Amino acid sequence: MEAHTQAVRLLAPAKLTQRLRITGIRDDGYHFIDAEMVTLDLCDEVIVHPSSQQSVEIVPDLAANGTASATTDWDIPADRSNLVIRALELAGRTAHVEVRKRIPPGAGLGGGSADAAAVLRWANRMTAVETADAAATGSMSRPQTRAVVTPQQAATLGADVAFCLVGGRARVAGIGDIIEPLPFRDQSFLLWMPPVQVDTAAVYGAWDELGGPSGPNANDLEPAALAAYPELSAWRDDLEAVTGRTPQLAGSGGTWFVPAPFGAGAQKPAGDGARTAEARAIGRLH
Repeated sequence: MEAHTQAVRLLAPAKLTQRLRITGIRDDGYHFIDAEMVTLDLCDEVIVHPSSQQSVEIVPDLAANGTASATTDWDIPADRSNLVIRALELAGRTAHVEVRKRIPPGAGLGGGSADAAAVLRWANRMTAVETADAAATGSMSRPQTRAVVTPQQAATLGADVAFCLVGGRARVAGIGDIIEPLPFRDQSFLLWMPPVQVDTAAVYGAWDELGGPSGPNANDLEPAALAAYPELSAWRDDLEAVTGRTPQLAGSGGTWFVPAPFGAGAQKPAGDGARTAEARAIGRLH
């Protein structure tokens, strides 16, 4: 029986990969990375409802994401392939989870990982409450069926889940399971999110096929993303034209970003079906 009886609202902040180098490949095909990531104030809203079943409902937030055409075409599974369901399973919890999406899927901003990490933070808080209650009632001798999910365990769900669980600013290594916190920096960014839902596995596969190139702008996946999704180059060029700055690709894509502010007199880009957002780095999550 779950201890909670009311819905719980959580924030699931996006992550931005500012630097990404691929340092090797494991025998099972997983890539070793050396990256720097920061948590942004662009957030999904995750609502956890009491339930004896595990389920997830995706609700695109049209007001936060611009035109309907930019959101209603999102391809987000609601079955066990969704990271939220897998996070519930990892934590040994059941719930109906409603995800109000503001972070576009396939944008390289870790939206699915952020949602899963929010569920894990909720589950870990539940475990802490249950443990404290057991201690207060003298029932600590009873077998405990749940434990706090660690970042290393979270990384088994996906390379970005461990960082999203910790948050802040960090160097991320291994397969995403090694998190080294870095001092907070007050940073702002202009995010340029085209209506291109990039598949991370396809980009890593393209990187392998290209022979493992080193990428420009501190991102080894940029050449692979452009090879797999050539249309991304036009969106990059549009952003550069209006800001006068060389855009960087967020992780595997398809978001391009530049530091903000980006120069006097420059205008924000405007494109059919794309979304522009200003986002600011935030500290570690609790």
